[in-house]
Parts: sequence; structure tokens; C-alpha cells
Amino acid sequence: MKSAKRSLHRTRRRTVAAGVSPGGSNVQIATTLESLRTDPGGKMPPSTAGGTPALTVLAIAAHPDDIEFMMAGTLLLLKQAGCETHYLNIANGNCGSVEYNSATLRKMRATEARRAAKVLGAHFHPSLTNDLEIFYDLKTVRRLAAVVREVKPSIVLTHSPQDYMEDHANACRLAVTAAFAHGMPNLKSIPDRPVYEGDVTVYHGMPHGLCDSLRRRIVPGAFVNTASVQKIKFAALAEHRSQQHWLDVSQGLNSYLRAMNDMSREVGKMSKKFKHAEGWRRHLHLGFSSQEIDPLATILGKNYLINKKYERKLEKG
Repeated sequence: MKSAKRSLHRTRRRTVAAGVSPGGSNVQIATTLESLRTDPGGKMPPSTAGGTPALTVLAIAAHPDDIEFMMAGTLLLLKQAGCETHYLNIANGNCGSVEYNSATLRKMRATEARRAAKVLGAHFHPSLTNDLEIFYDLKTVRRLAAVVREVKPSIVLTHSPQDYMEDHANACRLAVTAAFAHGMPNLKSIPDRPVYEGDVTVYHGMPHGLCDSLRRRIVPGAFVNTASVQKIKFAALAEHRSQQHWLDVSQGLNSYLRAMNDMSREVGKMSKKFKHAEGWRRHLHLGFSSQEIDPLATILGKNYLINKKYERKLEKG
């Protein structure tokens, strides 16, 4: 406990130095959001910065704080560009503690996730199951399909197919199937929701640790420049206060805030252009859209960098 407290004290000093309170001070967060012209909980602009119709984006992750680690910067930039953004963790985070019981932690983490979604200006959706119970089964597919059909996203952000734990990999598979079935009326959702037409593009984020479960490096197909929204991403992750001690004990991350910052810097280095970045790989469009499209490139413009070397390797096979 003493070492965890010292780590948290160091984290607070670094966070304050970065201009954001580790507790997500309402005043400081509001100031940062205003300075970056975001609009949490308010009306969404009718079109993106480029004049194209505004799209709806759904981020689907395994646990509370996964979105903040690997997807939040991109979600914020899409929000700023006029997109409607949504936030869903499939599991509720009930196993992420050595201090609290499952029921107590489930409530704590739901509150933290709601606060984080508010910082990101995204619509919050309740979790579907417990930690380590994210299984690729029909019932969970039907339940997630209901959320997809309610939200009607044109863009789905989710985990890498290769990651260090099964919850992440299974969350990815579930997100892909639920998105694929968005226009299939014979796949009944739970609760029943009408299907919708239109293209859906799925993007896979970077795995935790930037490698797969066999320690092989994962290379992004594209990079998103998140430097301008790093403070807000930091503030959103800081809302998950319960995770400081847990990640210290379980994964030796010392400071989960610093770990996120280090990962975004590492991806930035991989881009050879950006200071902070998130990496993405675009899912094959077949069955999801009528043609190959890359809406992140269209919406984010200069903040989106295609990895040409990655694309060349895809062409060579």
C-alpha cells in the first residue's frame, strides 16, 4: 500500500504538471474541453469539418479504461470533427481489484466509466457482463447487436484481433460480428431492435503492450495524431481511480496514467511524425460496406497518416 501511495503521489505531480488534475477536476476538465472546442453532452454539429455528413462512431472495448488507453484520442478528434460518439465496455470491470469485492467494484467502475465518457463527450452504454466472462457466444452477439442497431454507427472502433488476454480478443470478435449483422433481420437481437442500412467500417486499435500474446510486434496500418487531445485523454483515464493500485499489483505498471502516456509516445515514434499517436488497422470491407472506404482518413485529414509500408505488404501478401 505504501508503494502504491507513493506511486499515486508521483502520478499526481506529473498530472498536475501536465495541466490536468488526476481526479479530473470539473473546472480544469471544462477549461480543457472548451479550449479544444468539444461539446460533451451537447448538440452535435450537422456535418464534419470537411463538410461531409456527420457520422456516428461506436467504441467497443472489453473493460472500463480500455477505451481510454487505446482509442480515446481518436474518439475525441472525431467528436471535434462533428461526429456523434458512443462508449461501451462489454465487461463491467468487477475483477479489477485486490481490495474490493465484486459487487462493490462493479458499482465503482460503472461510476468511473460514466465520468470518463462524460469527459470524452461520448454517450455512455452500460456493460453486458462480468470480467473474464466475455465469451463469443450467440446470446452475447445478440445483446451487442442490439446496441449496434440502436446506435447505428458508421464507424466501429474496437480491440486488436491479437491481444494479451482473451477478454480483449473476444470483445473484438463480438464487435466484428455485431457490426457485420447490422443489416441482417434474421439475426434477432436481444432486445429486439430494427436493422439499419448503410456502410460500416471497423477499425482495430493497438494491443496492450503493442504486441500479440506471443510477443510479436503489431504494426499499425495508420496513425492518428492525438497530441492535441492528450490532456483530455489523460483526464478521462484519471477518472478510473480504482485502477491505480490494481495495475500496480497485477501488471507492474507503476502508474497507469504514465503507462498510457508512454504507449501513445511509442506509437507516435512508430509514425515517425507525431509526438503522441494511436494506431489502427482497418478491417476488410467485404460484408460491411459496398466498397472499400476509409472514413477516418476523410474526417481526420492531416491528423491521419497511412502507413504506406504496411499497405505495400498487404498488396504483396
